[in-house]
Amino acid sequence: MSYNSIHNLSNVYNFYMTTYAPKSSTPYDSHKKSELRGVYNSIVKLNKESPLYILDTSKDSREFAVSMKENARELRNTIASLGGLDEENLLNKKVAYSSNPDIATADFIGSVQEGEELPTYNIEVNRLATPQINSGNYLADDAPVALPPDTYSFDIGIDGLNYEFQFSIKPNDTNKDVQERLARLITNANIGMKAQVVPGEENTSYLRMESNSTGLKGDNPYLFMISDHRTSKTAGTVEYFGLDHVSTHPGNASYVVNGDEQTSTTNRFTLDRIYEVKLTGVSSEEGETASIGLKTDVESLTENINTLVRGFNSFLKTVAEYTDNQPKSNQLFNEMSGVARVFAHDLTSVGLNLNLDGTLEVDDNTLRQSAMSNDAAETFSPLKSFTNAVLRKSNQVSLNPMNYVNNIIVAYKNPGKNFASPYITSAYSGMMFNSYC
Repeated sequence: MSYNSIHNLSNVYNFYMTTYAPKSSTPYDSHKKSELRGVYNSIVKLNKESPLYILDTSKDSREFAVSMKENARELRNTIASLGGLDEENLLNKKVAYSSNPDIATADFIGSVQEGEELPTYNIEVNRLATPQINSGNYLADDAPVALPPDTYSFDIGIDGLNYEFQFSIKPNDTNKDVQERLARLITNANIGMKAQVVPGEENTSYLRMESNSTGLKGDNPYLFMISDHRTSKTAGTVEYFGLDHVSTHPGNASYVVNGDEQTSTTNRFTLDRIYEVKLTGVSSEEGETASIGLKTDVESLTENINTLVRGFNSFLKTVAEYTDNQPKSNQLFNEMSGVARVFAHDLTSVGLNLNLDGTLEVDDNTLRQSAMSNDAAETFSPLKSFTNAVLRKSNQVSLNPMNYVNNIIVAYKNPGKNFASPYITSAYSGMMFNSYC
């Protein structure tokens, strides 16, 4: 019973997160035990003297809480990706370049010692890794389904697991109605594939199903298979909708690195643990390559700062979107933009100008001149302090997004004579779970 409850809660949270917040997985989302212990201790300390609230449990508040938490996490990860979370390493990340982004892009994931020269790689792309795509039958949108009303089911085998999908066809259902129902059913199941209804000519449409993964695994020519031969409910939908028609078979990527031909099941791979490469296109002619290497310190610094500014502005714009229905979003907006106002003079001196709406704008010429100056380390010291302040604020928001949701204080705790209540900050999960049940 507890497993089902946790699983259901996870599905609910994932729905809100994918709908109202960015969903990304980065190395900075994994933590050591000491870091998790630190988060727990922070929650305990935060709530020890916290007053008791009556929370707004409306759908808008749930959306807002999850969005703020996940966008704060995204901002933290952006800062972490620029060299780490220690103030000494902030904005010090080395940046890779690609001479031909239409073929391949690259991120630097290794380490480099002072004065060390890293190798350059030339990549020619012969073929990209492709997913499996099934394209169903073209059916008239408004025509009634030519299957009797009943409960139907079909099976999808993917990644060594078999999933059964059950659904009902009602007397008045049209082809388009059922296609859309199946698309939602498959996509929301999160089993490693997605589906969508694709319009055709003369008011027709078909169901398109695509695997999330690419490439061939062993001798199996398919990434997923759909059938209803041994399903538990009524069969017939696989043939009627054409769910088992494979229009594109999965294939591996083929590329040449410094004259050495290689293959990969995905379009992402690493080179000698130095670069993470993403293949973006096929060489238009034989011999066309993309050179992968490391940018200079000046170029790396300016790109890191531009990435920081984009992350900061994106967070502020997301908060501003909730101004109309979440009054306390103004408080969060003013707190975060206030961080920039404190450092406004120092930011302007290195090429970061504060706009009236609280966002930052980069003056590329001033920024580059500051980065090339002899005392660049001292010049950019205030910028590191600003970045560290933004990091602290994003951690606070991620720790307790309910602080910015409408609430009414009903009682203050007796200072120094109360027990810690470490789960109050996770009230938003309880709200979603109660609503879901």
